[in-house]
Amino acid sequence: MPEISDLHEDTAPETDRAAPRGERIAKALARAGVASRRDIERMIEDGRIKLGGQIVTHPATFVQPGDIMLVDGKPVDSPERTRLWRYHKPDGLMTTHKDPEGRKTVFDTLPEGLPRVISVGRLDINSEGLLLLTNDGELARRLELPGNSWVRRYRVRVFGVVDEKRLASLINGFDYDGVRYGSIEAALDSKKGDNAWLTVSLREGKNREIRRVMEGLNLHVSRLIRLSYGPFQLGSLKARELEEVPGKTLREQMPDLPAPKRQRTR
Repeated sequence: MPEISDLHEDTAPETDRAAPRGERIAKALARAGVASRRDIERMIEDGRIKLGGQIVTHPATFVQPGDIMLVDGKPVDSPERTRLWRYHKPDGLMTTHKDPEGRKTVFDTLPEGLPRVISVGRLDINSEGLLLLTNDGELARRLELPGNSWVRRYRVRVFGVVDEKRLASLINGFDYDGVRYGSIEAALDSKKGDNAWLTVSLREGKNREIRRVMEGLNLHVSRLIRLSYGPFQLGSLKARELEEVPGKTLREQMPDLPAPKRQRTR
């Protein structure tokens, strides 16, 4: 499916077409870790982005080396080398840069000196475990693509009577409340009374998918911990701990990762 910015390309202003192409501003800002491409396109609609002192009005605007990009009046550096971190998100934190209700976010808890980062996907406020963070919005987009077929594995505590046959049948997909959910691998690990621990794995997660599917099985999720995202593991990270993925490991998992660009815009 084409990116929103791809759909706009043929309707770009004539002045943009005549100039050397360079890189689309939404992609450049995403790679600089400002936000995802879609979020940047919304920021353009809100008039929050300037290029060369002018408000950007079209997502197919192109950036040339040395151009000054401003977001909310603040200059943005050109992308540095792509980096990725593993973070152990505790429950009670929002996975957003700014919560309209004023609740504390993941980004409020990160150590000083860390570059601007965005999350790879999200964990809801009551979920915990592995959250990947990166300074490159393009990498975040690629890691989120269903085409990667990366398994996301969770440890889930539920309250209720677990029907192991129905649990196993989730491998064939599940319909609940008008929504079709894809294949889910789920197995009972242990139970004590009406509480049980499950291991749940899926490849393409919809919003609150595990909680909704368990609700469809008459089970209430009381704890949800992400253990892994593709090849990246939570491991022994304690709550709120952050650890960078070595560059070599990242390149092994993403062999077509673009070479780093070290030039910075001033």
